[in-house]
Amino acid sequence: MSNTMYNKMWHQTQEALGALLDKEPQKMVEPQRNQVFIFQTLATFYIKYVQIFRNLENVYDQIVHPQKRILIRKVLDGVMGRILELKNEMVELELTEFHYFDDILQDLKLAPQQLDIPIPKYFLKEKLEVIKGREKILAQILADSGIDTSEMKFPVKSMPFDQAVKLIQIAERARQGRLRALFMKQIYLQEYRAKQSKTLGKKVTDTWAAALCIQKVWRRFHQCKKTEKLREEEMIFLGMNPPPLFNEVSATVIQAEKVDRLRNEVQMKHEEDYREALVTIKNDLKLIEGLDIKENLQDQIRHWFIECRNLTGTFPDYPDIEEGGSAIIFSNKTIQQEEDEKWKMSPSLFLPVMKEGCNAYKEIWMNKDESWNFSQDFDPELIKEEKRKELESEIRVQVDELMRQELKNLKLAVDREREHPAKVGKKKKKGKKGKKKEKKTKKDKDLTADRTIESLYKELVEEGLLIQALKVNLSDYIGEYSYLGTTLRQVSIEPMPSLLDVRQLITLYGIWPLGSAAVHEKAPLVKSLLLAGPSGVGKKMLVHAICTETGANLFNLSSSNIAGKYPGKNGLQMMLHAVFKVARQLQPSVVWIEDTEKTFYKKVPNAEKTNEPKRLKRHLPQILKLLKPDDRILIVGTTRRPFDAELQSFCRVYQKIILVPRPDYASRYVLWKQIIERNGGVLTSALNVSCLAKVTDGFTQGHIVKVVKAVLTDQRIRRQIHKPLTAVEFITAITSMDPVYKEEEESFKNWYAKTPLGKKRALAITGGSTEKAKDKGKRKE
Repeated sequence: MSNTMYNKMWHQTQEALGALLDKEPQKMVEPQRNQVFIFQTLATFYIKYVQIFRNLENVYDQIVHPQKRILIRKVLDGVMGRILELKNEMVELELTEFHYFDDILQDLKLAPQQLDIPIPKYFLKEKLEVIKGREKILAQILADSGIDTSEMKFPVKSMPFDQAVKLIQIAERARQGRLRALFMKQIYLQEYRAKQSKTLGKKVTDTWAAALCIQKVWRRFHQCKKTEKLREEEMIFLGMNPPPLFNEVSATVIQAEKVDRLRNEVQMKHEEDYREALVTIKNDLKLIEGLDIKENLQDQIRHWFIECRNLTGTFPDYPDIEEGGSAIIFSNKTIQQEEDEKWKMSPSLFLPVMKEGCNAYKEIWMNKDESWNFSQDFDPELIKEEKRKELESEIRVQVDELMRQELKNLKLAVDREREHPAKVGKKKKKGKKGKKKEKKTKKDKDLTADRTIESLYKELVEEGLLIQALKVNLSDYIGEYSYLGTTLRQVSIEPMPSLLDVRQLITLYGIWPLGSAAVHEKAPLVKSLLLAGPSGVGKKMLVHAICTETGANLFNLSSSNIAGKYPGKNGLQMMLHAVFKVARQLQPSVVWIEDTEKTFYKKVPNAEKTNEPKRLKRHLPQILKLLKPDDRILIVGTTRRPFDAELQSFCRVYQKIILVPRPDYASRYVLWKQIIERNGGVLTSALNVSCLAKVTDGFTQGHIVKVVKAVLTDQRIRRQIHKPLTAVEFITAITSMDPVYKEEEESFKNWYAKTPLGKKRALAITGGSTEKAKDKGKRKE
């Protein structure tokens, strides 16, 4: 796609965003009591913002103009924040983390796939060097301390010389035996054919009869192939089968990917040129226009002296540096008052950001003639405008010093006045305030003030508290949409969330805030997240995916991992201090607590008492209170037995609880197909994937991966050409595994119904009023 196409795409998206920003306040101000109407309004805006975000993210990733990218980035962060605000409003309105938009998508003529929320590529692209550097340091520390992961994966066992010789002899004899058997088989077949030709020689004398026999066989074979082809064409026509070469990557796509890579290189070059230009253009302006700016400022200030003298009869007092100097005299202050919204929706912190971005787009880029800038390099005139203001503020400081002295001389020469002593008192007061602030900061104790971050980082790695995250993308968490959500809710049945619903929540609550500092500071703050579900549904994988997609550090504070480390009260305090100090300095960071129910045990089992699993129970709520909006740290807990935990303290720590279900039929169908293909399997008509998905009801992603890896050995992959894969092979392998039974899934649902949000939802369904439910929920909390 060319530069003009991406520019056109940007202009269209900006227009759509402008229209949405004009429409949103009108809709939100209208007072409404109908909950269904309110949800549909929120959901419609949410879906439209997601579409705008998808386009803007694509444009920001591919557009090469550096100054345009600055504006797009600002708007992009604003849209992300607004999506999170709308999501928070929908959660409070419907009292559930999962929402279904089937009917709205139908009205907007959108496919459910268009609701998928992409992860901005700039999260990793803009700090790729930092992440690579950190990975090298981590690998080096692990290698030096003898905890090298590569050695753990592939251990090399030493073997005595005699045993090695014996193994080689056995292998050689086996090879010779196979060759001998093959040779003997060939001799046997030769003799067999000779005997057959002697006995049948008399019968096959008639050449016409032989030719007829061959024709019959050939025609039958030819007709079978023709029928198969016709059937396949019919299935393709009906849309039951994909067309040929459907899954193969076309040459056009390969070329497009190549162009994207080249565009990224151009983008980086233009970015470097722009940074250099910021310095050089400012220096040039200083030389050329610096003196003129200085003289103009002095003339303005002198004119102000004379005006004040003429009006009041005395010279004015010169504003202090703290007040802004002479800039405060010429600034026009305008107070913008926003109208109070009649509807109870909380005010947005991102709407002003987006409006500001849209206004900047209209003023600068909307009707700008760029026919001269075919390569989409930086615009020097815009840099000059920006740097003139910067240069003026720097020169103003120098001018203020001179003009302050000039005013003093004028007062002495003309009015014989002396400076008013009132200012001295003000300065003293400010000094006192500064001292008070210093005292406050001294109260915060730094237990490791004498140590560097590098030394703490190394210690945590050696202790196994800071671990290497697995390279797993969120897109590897395969699943399908739930198409019956709205229908089930209309008949008061709460559906189990689909795997893609879970994936979206991980993006919204985990990846977006950790990836963008601007979003994390202003969006509804999520400090902690709990993933609850049976084993094998991909909870750990999601934790590692959050780290991979954002380049975050991964700290493991699981009860089994911290057992015996940093003993005693002081030791625990030191451990938590070191972990969160490093997490803050090297943010974003994820603090993972595996089997987190153990930290909140109702009753600790005798076998685990020595490990002290409840060490963190009292400290976690205190840590959460200390986390601020500018700390991009997320505490993630994973549990397969949440019912063993004390519910009240458990829910006090984890703000957001996500139920991770076993895969439904649609998700299993997609899982089987993709996992077989990823492990070298070839899908043919002989393999009934639909049957596999139906039979494996209750089995998790973990089960499916294990089965596929067990069946698809190197030998089986090689034999696929002659013997295609069948469903029976996989079904035979899965029979030895235990599925997740419906009773277990129900126990998770029942447990979730006891959580604060679950209680509110249940009360809303039975009572029919969300307001009553909210009140009751708050009282019980």
